Amino acid sequence: MRLLVVEDEVKTADYLRRGLSEQGFTVSVARDGAEGLHLALDNSFDAIILDVMLPGMNGWQVLQELRAEGKRTPVLFLTARDGVEERVKGLDIGADDYLVKPFAFSELLARLRALLRRGTGDGLQVLTVADLTLNVATRRAFRAGRRIDLTAKEFSLLWLLMRHCGEVQSRTVIAEQVWDMNFDSDTNVVEVAVRRLRRKVDEPFDKPLIHTIRGMGYVLEAR
Repeated sequence: MRLLVVEDEVKTADYLRRGLSEQGFTVSVARDGAEGLHLALDNSFDAIILDVMLPGMNGWQVLQELRAEGKRTPVLFLTARDGVEERVKGLDIGADDYLVKPFAFSELLARLRALLRRGTGDGLQVLTVADLTLNVATRRAFRAGRRIDLTAKEFSLLWLLMRHCGEVQSRTVIAEQVWDMNFDSDTNVVEVAVRRLRRKVDEPFDKPLIHTIRGMGYVLEAR
């Protein structure tokens, strides 16, 4: 899952990047409103954490521009201001949630997961392909009733493949979505991750769900 954090306070931005990365999210950070708007318009993110008080273009302006351009990405506002009028303003111009600084990371994570559940399609919390299920809220996977223990990156990879069931995901897309890295043809990080995921998802069972499409990438589907 890819997140964009738009925050000019270095400590807060680093804190969010570190904490969210530990939870398996792929995090990009922008230090001002203009950079945040540029990244949000030119890339696909699952959610945006947006500070209100930013240098140059503030968070309200960023959000207004995003909505004007048709971007419906869920947005969680962060602000040091706790006035009702400001919270109402943020929600009225298209914010999906609002969190006042200082905040508990556990609360931010809970609110973020709630936004992501809404964005997985009709509020789905559980993705299912054949006998494989993935609970987005609890971050647990089961196949044929047997629990599959996943690392944070394995969860992100499986979530990507299941969310796009039947659609081939290239190595470039996987590297970008799961690791937030420009694809380097000399690295085998994607192949290694897929191999490890297969050991858990496919090898103990009769029918494989993760398939290699030669020259194109990988797809998860029941055949």
